[in-house]
Amino acid sequence: MATMERGNTQNARARPESEEAREHDETHEHDETREHDETREHDDQTPVKERLEASAAAAVLDDPKIRRWAYRIGAAVVAGAAALVLTSWRIGLTVAVLVVIGDYVRQSRKSSTVTAWQKSSAAERRTERQLKSLRRNGYLVLHARAVPRDDEGVSDGRIDHLVIGPSGVYAIDSEKWDKRLPVRTMSHLKLFHGPFNKKDRLDEARWEAQMASVILAERVGFDVPVQPSVAIYGPSIPWKVMRVRDVDVYAGNRARSYLRRRPKILTESDVQRIFQAAEDALPPKYPD
Repeated sequence: MATMERGNTQNARARPESEEAREHDETHEHDETREHDETREHDDQTPVKERLEASAAAAVLDDPKIRRWAYRIGAAVVAGAAALVLTSWRIGLTVAVLVVIGDYVRQSRKSSTVTAWQKSSAAERRTERQLKSLRRNGYLVLHARAVPRDDEGVSDGRIDHLVIGPSGVYAIDSEKWDKRLPVRTMSHLKLFHGPFNKKDRLDEARWEAQMASVILAERVGFDVPVQPSVAIYGPSIPWKVMRVRDVDVYAGNRARSYLRRRPKILTESDVQRIFQAAEDALPPKYPD
């Protein structure tokens, strides 16, 4: 009996020790887990920060303007360093500046608001560049507009440049023709490029302008005559402006001067109304 009690007493004393040990182990394990979590959290901060920085850098480099300027600066540094080694620092600096300016001018000649025209041979882009300066004279321009628009919003016709200004409204089509073939007319009724009769091209330009005139008049509530014209790049044009089959024909580099020094027939309010009507009624031929 005494032995049993002593054994029970030992077991009774052993349980608290076991519970205390278990509590100690649990506390130790909890501390280790917390330390591990804190360490992992601390360790994860650096990769997250690095990922954010890398993402921001990638976003910057994705900007084509940033990439273009990075290219310019790199090319300028290389060219300037080469000139510096061969000559002097002044010539090296001059060469670097000229490299940047030359690349900027070259890229500006390729720029266009119409993606389809962003190529070196696009006649439309060359006319677009000329027309930019007319804005200060009160002219507004829409490029690559579809006309007319059917029930599904589709059209086979395209006005390359619809110009609206104080002297009226003009539908200009830009053409790149083979410079080896001469351009000539017969009695203001026929236009030839070498042996090729351009009657169909003139009729198309006139039809596009007529359709635009009808559409705009319905929108603004008064007659809106639209003068068709064709700006030709490539061959030499032996006249300044000639009207053939009611279409004005001239050399492409005269597109800006073609619109200048004409009598004013529209007020500023008329120009704005017609421009807004054209923007709404004549959809972009190449929607983004």
